[in-house]
Amino acid sequence: MLTFLGFAMIATFLVLIMMKKMSPIAALVLIPALFCVFAGKGAHLGDYVIEGVGKLAPTAAMLMFAIVYFGVMIDVGLFDPIVRGILRFCKADPMRVVVGTAVLAAIVSLDGDGSTTFMITVSAMYPLYKRLGLSLVVMTGVSATANGVMNTLPWGGPTARAATALKLDAADIFVPMIPALAVGLLFVFVLAYVLGVRERRRVGTLVLPGQTAPEAAEAELVPAAPGTTAAAVAETTSTSVDGSAGATTSAGSTASTAGPAAVAPHGNGSAPAPEDGFKGLDPDRPTLRPRLYWFNAGLTVALLTAMIMELLPIPVLFLLGAALALTVNFPHMPDQKARIAAHADNVLNVAGMVFAAAVFTGVLTGTGMVKHMADWLVGAIPEGMGPHMALVTGLLSLPLTYFMSNDGFYFGVLPVLAEAGAAHGVSPLEIARASLVGQALHMSSPLVPAVYVLVGMAKVEFGDHTRFTVKWAALTSLVVLAAGMLFGII
Repeated sequence: MLTFLGFAMIATFLVLIMMKKMSPIAALVLIPALFCVFAGKGAHLGDYVIEGVGKLAPTAAMLMFAIVYFGVMIDVGLFDPIVRGILRFCKADPMRVVVGTAVLAAIVSLDGDGSTTFMITVSAMYPLYKRLGLSLVVMTGVSATANGVMNTLPWGGPTARAATALKLDAADIFVPMIPALAVGLLFVFVLAYVLGVRERRRVGTLVLPGQTAPEAAEAELVPAAPGTTAAAVAETTSTSVDGSAGATTSAGSTASTAGPAAVAPHGNGSAPAPEDGFKGLDPDRPTLRPRLYWFNAGLTVALLTAMIMELLPIPVLFLLGAALALTVNFPHMPDQKARIAAHADNVLNVAGMVFAAAVFTGVLTGTGMVKHMADWLVGAIPEGMGPHMALVTGLLSLPLTYFMSNDGFYFGVLPVLAEAGAAHGVSPLEIARASLVGQALHMSSPLVPAVYVLVGMAKVEFGDHTRFTVKWAALTSLVVLAAGMLFGII
């Protein structure tokens, strides 16, 4: 009964948010509360929720202060050179923008923290996507999938959990997996290329008014002129499109560079209207602190280094970092209040989502639904699959790490799978390596707090992100699994 209720609860949640019948926060709270009553344990709902909130409170604190910290770093201009560099690489080409997103997310993921990765990636890429009129779910999907592959780093979490649960050395698990993970990351880059080409065909190649295509490579984003519309741009900018390659060339516009970007449409497409009040890299924004650039860069490097070395708990590090960044960059109290207020919307949305998720995870765990679901899946494995338990573990890691927390999977399910594999002569190391392949999909799970940072900062509906990303992330995980088996790692 609990097995059925657990799967039904998760399915109901996913269907409602993907169909946009409920907001994620409401669904995360009301659906598990209802199913808790169905399970006959409504009297214990309060205990389950309090326990779930207690477990996720440090994560919520970390996200709150991390958003403030990186928000301040964006305000003061720490990431402006990154955006300029990416724009030069992208050359105003949507395909290069999407590939650049994947590369940036993969590089930043070296710090081992998904929330940090998403905040930096979205902060750098969001202005480019808005100005080119690209799909924001492409940005969130590529970022989450790239981060999921990189999340297998020994200091990222899953590898350490697998090593602890099976009493193995993390290096023995991770190092042999590097070729398979490299194939997975290469697949993400290929996927980004394909999605980027599709976006290029949809919207064309960006050319800022008054520039030729080559000049656009060195362009910086500037604030849109108030009241400027796409129609006005069309009147001042003439473009021609090479349909085969998606290249756009300017025919000699005299429009001011303060206007919005002109996008050459393909087919029946049209240039996207600029967002009112949108600003990209405004070199004159009052929050810039160029004299403190190296202090802010050093503080960020020190913060990430301390996080990787685990000198202090991550919430404490971000709390100290946010307080120090605010005090040094904005010594006057009104300025500090203004910066906090500027990022309060993101903080409230993400923290609220995390605490709402505490209801979902609390009910799943407290009622025993997770355990019954895992036991049912493990028990459903045919006896003849015993010698292939590594493959079975890899396949099970996709749905289980999506519907469960990493702690639940690695400490609750993995030991059972390893024991079943050992009975058929399968090494625990193979089981542990196979358990990592589902991380590309795991990073888009509704139970991962970092994903709410991603969709919140990108202003994307969680249901839209899920509908777009799940298929690509699952395919990436299967590619890693196939590569691992081909190379004899799993």
